Amino acid sequence: MASNTRSKLSPEERAAAREHAGNPIWFKPVMLGFMIVGLLWIIVYYVAGGTYPVPSLGAWNLLIGFGVAFIGFLMTTRWK
Repeated sequence: MASNTRSKLSPEERAAAREHAGNPIWFKPVMLGFMIVGLLWIIVYYVAGGTYPVPSLGAWNLLIGFGVAFIGFLMTTRWK
């Protein structure tokens, strides 16, 4: 009779194992992608003189760029 070691772990032990397991493979590229897209959004806004990426938003494009980059920086707090 084979025993399943996972079923023998308490919920606290399983949570601790997940905590020390590391990030999924997609985490780092997504994190860096958010930071790069936010930076590119801001650069495009300045270089294009406000006509791109979304001209109707005006200076709110800066907030969008910083917001997207900020999401990437927040993700760094969970990176292992």
